[in-house]
Amino acid sequence: MKPSLVMLAAGISSRYGGCKQLEPVGPGGETVTDYTVYDAWRSGFGRVVFVIRAEMEPTFRETLGARIGRHLPVNYVHQRLEALPAGFQPPAGRTKPWGTGHAVLAAGDTLADPFVVANADDYYGASSVAMLGEFLQQRDPGPVPTYAMVGYPVRDTLPATGAVSRGLCRCTPDGWLERIDEIIGIERHGDGGCYRDATGATQLVDGGACVSMNLWAFRPQFLRQALEGFTAFLRANGQTLDREFYLPVAVADVMRQGRARVRVLPARERWCGLTHRADRSAVTDMVRDLVARGVYPERLWE
Repeated sequence: MKPSLVMLAAGISSRYGGCKQLEPVGPGGETVTDYTVYDAWRSGFGRVVFVIRAEMEPTFRETLGARIGRHLPVNYVHQRLEALPAGFQPPAGRTKPWGTGHAVLAAGDTLADPFVVANADDYYGASSVAMLGEFLQQRDPGPVPTYAMVGYPVRDTLPATGAVSRGLCRCTPDGWLERIDEIIGIERHGDGGCYRDATGATQLVDGGACVSMNLWAFRPQFLRQALEGFTAFLRANGQTLDREFYLPVAVADVMRQGRARVRVLPARERWCGLTHRADRSAVTDMVRDLVARGVYPERLWE
């Protein structure tokens, strides 16, 4: 069965100041999402699932969906604040989405086969999605399910200014994920990064440290595991207005319980993405260079 590509596109883009998921960065008005989906299409993926907010669907259908739908089946699912396990309700006053782990669960009813998860505002490199597609075509040896992620050097993922979130990884010498910690508020510092830990102390991160950029390959078992993790999260944090269920945290919990293993595939190309408005020029410059080198056609879907 061909894998599906799940694009997480329901974010509110507060730091960007606009809908960065639909921001044109290519010569024909293509978005970052167009390039990720194009990489999946030419790698043999069977369809794309957009996880969006309900009010975004008409625009997505008219733009991205109209272009992509000529080549791949497209599904739309909504990440809704009230879509919670039985017995839970969102607290009064909460408007913030429940996070990337919850976004994956929103697509759960459409996923019966292996799938890749990607952020809609990140460009991962032409080979990255292909590597995960190849991984999912391999037989899972068991006894627990094996997932995969593409890892990037942190130096290649931090903007020139501003703070971001990154999943900081510790890996074994033979390429297995040992631990992943969601770091909130990491900034560029020389060749690497720095952030403040829970005690307020400044921590430095080497530029070559591996981070997750939310590019994952999962088998269907993960959906049940993530739902169990989200239920536990809600018991502890369900009445907060801003706590989020992050996908890397969901993976880390499953690993810690010995219920899955994660293979880390080193990125072969540089990442770029849209977090702040100032990032757009760097992304458009990279796309222009990729088109000039023949990695992509000038008009992507023609």
